[in-house]
Amino acid sequence: MKGFIKDMVLAILVAIVIIQFIKPVIVRESSMENSFNSKDYLIVSKQSYSYGEVKRGDVVVFESTLVDDNGNDKLLIKRVIGMPGERVQVSDGKVYIDGVEIQEDYIKDGTTNGDVDLVVPDDEYFCMGDNRLVSIDSRDPQVGCVQAHQMVGKVVLRVLPIGDFGLIHTPDYNI
Repeated sequence: MKGFIKDMVLAILVAIVIIQFIKPVIVRESSMENSFNSKDYLIVSKQSYSYGEVKRGDVVVFESTLVDDNGNDKLLIKRVIGMPGERVQVSDGKVYIDGVEIQEDYIKDGTTNGDVDLVVPDDEYFCMGDNRLVSIDSRDPQVGCVQAHQMVGKVVLRVLPIGDFGLIHTPDYNI
């Protein structure tokens, strides 16, 4: 009996530690295709931004004001594009940061729809999905720029499908 109690206490302690540091997430929509597909199982580091800064290109999970089919606040997965204080422009299918076009080889259809011209507020981030033609993201007033406190964390690992298992890397931008 002592062994069982000891194992249970250890299991509970491990679970508490894991809950503090990571959050498993299953992709439910197509807004991040081709980078992530529906049913991909991802690990989000909840502590990433406790020790480091948000970077352009990070894939993040954040709390939104959108509501899912069950009436719960919807978590969104998007890529950070604009940083605090930067001017983000979307026009003619391209994205510009402070007047410089950014190269985004990862977007699904090679184009970004919409017409945006804004300066990202302090402590906020402009985030977009990689499947720009269907993504509801910072271009939509229902989502808007993402405040730092809304961020659950950074996507760091894809677990499933097993053939795509691996770390998630942030692309380099020449801005």
